[in-house]
Amino acid sequence: MPRSKNVRSVADRDFWSDTMRRVLALILATVFALAFVAPTAAQAGPGQGDDKATRWYLALGDSLAAGYQPGMGDDRTGGYVGGVLETLQDTAPKAKLRNISCSGATTTSLMGTDRCDYAAGSQLAEGVEFLTAHRGKVDLVTIDIGANDVTPCASPVVDVTCALTALGTVERNLTETLAQLRAAAGPDTQIVVLNYYNPFLTSWLTGPDGQQVAGLSSLLQTFLNAAVARSAATVGADVADVATAFHSTDTTLVSTAYGSIPTNVATICAWTWMCTKADIHANDAGYAILAETVATHLE
Repeated sequence: MPRSKNVRSVADRDFWSDTMRRVLALILATVFALAFVAPTAAQAGPGQGDDKATRWYLALGDSLAAGYQPGMGDDRTGGYVGGVLETLQDTAPKAKLRNISCSGATTTSLMGTDRCDYAAGSQLAEGVEFLTAHRGKVDLVTIDIGANDVTPCASPVVDVTCALTALGTVERNLTETLAQLRAAAGPDTQIVVLNYYNPFLTSWLTGPDGQQVAGLSSLLQTFLNAAVARSAATVGADVADVATAFHSTDTTLVSTAYGSIPTNVATICAWTWMCTKADIHANDAGYAILAETVATHLE
């Protein structure tokens, strides 16, 4: 007897049941597969890929940035710059360093011809070129510059006229240098400018005449660091206060191997080579203090 067109056979019902089960199984399999696929860069939530991206730290400046040590020369991955990089890598393990500093650099040579060779022509031009090429990927720029402009005015005695001229040059050149770095880096890159300790405080150890030189050198240090601060303010840069970290104005007497001497003098003896090698550069302990001073400003 013919069956009704509206009534399916058992075979028909089994066919449709099997088909629906296969379709449902395929849908479920697809859903579970998508749920466990790692998100692409576009799918990842905010910040998920940030710790894996290469970020940069650009260092400019003179022999302190170059990590110079007497008898050993420059160490551009050491000194205070190396310590700052280690701090950055605590939160950004893939952070990289580009150190283009040059021992002996002045604010003038940094902007033009220097003892170091740069493909871009000058340390400043090299820095601007790097920042432009890596815009948005440089987290930190540090710079210390200006001491070599004024040092010739402080040894063996302080030449006030020379110093005043040099200070004007430092402020003018540093302001221009920072303006170019900021323009190339953009507003989000942190710039930290270091001020200076005063190595000539050790003149105090030579007696009354030397103590007068130490006093005048302190005045010169104050003027230099004030110029650095004014220049930094023009681009919203932070100032790492090395002068305070080195107890530059603390004249409290302390007992040392050199006798009872002011704390600021004792600090220079302990953290630089001035009292052992008559060299103005920081030793390992001094570079560590510089690094810590910069690190307190890191965002």
